[in-house]
Amino acid sequence: MKIDILTLFPEMFKGPFEESIVKRAQEKGLVEIKIHNLRNWAIDKRGTIDDRPFGGGTGMIMRVDAIDRALSVISHQSSVISKSKVILLDPAGKPFNQKKALELSKLNRLILICGHYEGVDERVREYLVDEEISIGDYILTGGELPAMVVIDTIVRLIPGVLKKPDAIKSESFSPLLEYPQYTRPANFKNWKVPQILLSGNHKKIAKWREKKSLERTKKRRPDLLKG
Repeated sequence: MKIDILTLFPEMFKGPFEESIVKRAQEKGLVEIKIHNLRNWAIDKRGTIDDRPFGGGTGMIMRVDAIDRALSVISHQSSVISKSKVILLDPAGKPFNQKKALELSKLNRLILICGHYEGVDERVREYLVDEEISIGDYILTGGELPAMVVIDTIVRLIPGVLKKPDAIKSESFSPLLEYPQYTRPANFKNWKVPQILLSGNHKKIAKWREKKSLERTKKRRPDLLKG
């Protein structure tokens, strides 16, 4: 998979993709991540990428012409044309979840636009992006952190990235919340691990885990059980 990120703050991405699973995925050649500074497509030598909103109001709006130029250039920098998508990270987008992550992990090409300031010109939404994604009902300074969340979530789902891919099936939101997990010591301050997990009876353990997943989901996220 090839992932391009359009941002006003490329320095923010230096650390997160140089560690752990995302780093290994890049080293294996399973994913290629490129960071693009939107100011490279600014309208003047000062690096202007935004302007005041028509009709008045507070803040500045990211310009549609600059974003369009950026997309035109990077879209032609790759031979990958099938199974591609342009996404705007924006609080008004559809909520991001594990189902969407799995869907995106099957793409060949992903372009993420990180909104900032008071947002983007509405024509970006109307004409330049395929969809908008939000990682939660709260406001962040920009779309950089959401982009990191989306990438971290989908990269681990790409075949070959995880050493034990079957583990994904039992993780939270696949489709229930994950069952309780324990490790050594079996008894700490008289806080004991459930005896069934020490029994060695894998059939009973599997049933226990299934039951606990359902109980946890009903208690914490009943919305996941609708339908």
